[in-house]
Amino acid sequence: MVVKVFISGISGNKEVKKRQQRVQMILESKGISYEAVDITEPGKEGDKEFMQKNSKNRDNDRHPLPPQIFNDEEYCGDYDDFDLSNEIDELEKFLKVPVDPAKAAKKEGTNGTVNGVAGSREASIDRDIEIPVPVNFKTAVAEASEETKPDQADSTEAPAEKDKDEEAEEEDEGEDEE
Repeated sequence: MVVKVFISGISGNKEVKKRQQRVQMILESKGISYEAVDITEPGKEGDKEFMQKNSKNRDNDRHPLPPQIFNDEEYCGDYDDFDLSNEIDELEKFLKVPVDPAKAAKKEGTNGTVNGVAGSREASIDRDIEIPVPVNFKTAVAEASEETKPDQADSTEAPAEKDKDEEAEEEDEGEDEE
C-alpha cells in the first residue's frame, strides 16, 4: 500500500501550493512514506484524469484541486480531510495505513502518560506545593515609614518633592492670570 499525494508543480494558486507543502511536511515529519504525483508533468495526463475522476468535489468546483490523497487506488480525501485527521490525531486511520505498534504504545503511554505527559492530576496530589505570595510594595513601604516617621506615614512623597510640586503649581497659576 502506497500513499499517493497528487500535487501540481506549476500551480499559480498560493493556497494550493501552501496546502501541498503542508501535507508533504506533515507526512515527512511523521515518517509516513508517500509518493508525490505531479499531475502537471508531461506524461502524467492519465494520473491527472485518475485524480479528477476518483476525487470528490467540494463546493461544486469544476475539478478537484490538489492536493488529493489516495492509498493506492483508494481515495482518502482532500486537504481539509487530511488536516482535520491530523488535528484529531487520526492521520494513520485517514490514510488507511497500519499504525506502528511502537507509536501506538507511545501515544497511549505507560503509567498514565500520553506522549510522556501525565494525563491525570491525581499523581501530583500527594505533593505539597508552596506558592510564594507577592508582597505589596506600597504596603511594605508604608509600614516601614510608619515605624521610622509616624507623622509622614500617610504620605509616599518626600517633603522636598512636595515643595517643588507646589512651586510648579503656583507658577502655572501665575501664567494663567496674565
